[in-house]
Amino acid sequence: QVQLVESGGGSVQAGGSLRLSCAASGNTYSTYSMAWFRQAPGKEREGVARIRDGGRTRYADFAKDRFTISQDRAKVNLYLQMNSLKPEDTGMYYCASSTSSYLLVTANYNYWGQGTQVTVSS
Repeated sequence: QVQLVESGGGSVQAGGSLRLSCAASGNTYSTYSMAWFRQAPGKEREGVARIRDGGRTRYADFAKDRFTISQDRAKVNLYLQMNSLKPEDTGMYYCASSTSSYLLVTANYNYWGQGTQVTVSS
C-alpha cells in the first residue's frame, strides 16, 4: 500500500503561480511512476504530468511550458510547479502513483491522494 497526501492548493488570480506537493509513504519502493491529474467540475479526470525512472517526464499539451513536475531524490515527495495559471486550470488536483505503467492514463494509476483544490480567478 502507498499513501499519498497532497498540499499546496489555493486561490490565485490568472497569471499567478502555485506549487503543489505530494508526500508519499508506505511501500514506495514498488512505484514505477508518479503523476498529477486534475478534475474540473462536470469533467473527467485528466492527466497533467508524470515522472518516471531517470527523472523522465511527460506533460499534457496544456501543461507544457507552464507546469513542471519534479521529485526529490528519495522519491517520497512529488511536486508540481504551476506558472501562468489560467481560469481553465481550476479544479481538484490529484497525486497518483503506479506500480506497473508510465502512461499518463487514469486507469494505470492504482494509488491516489485525496486531492487539493486549485482555483484561478480572472
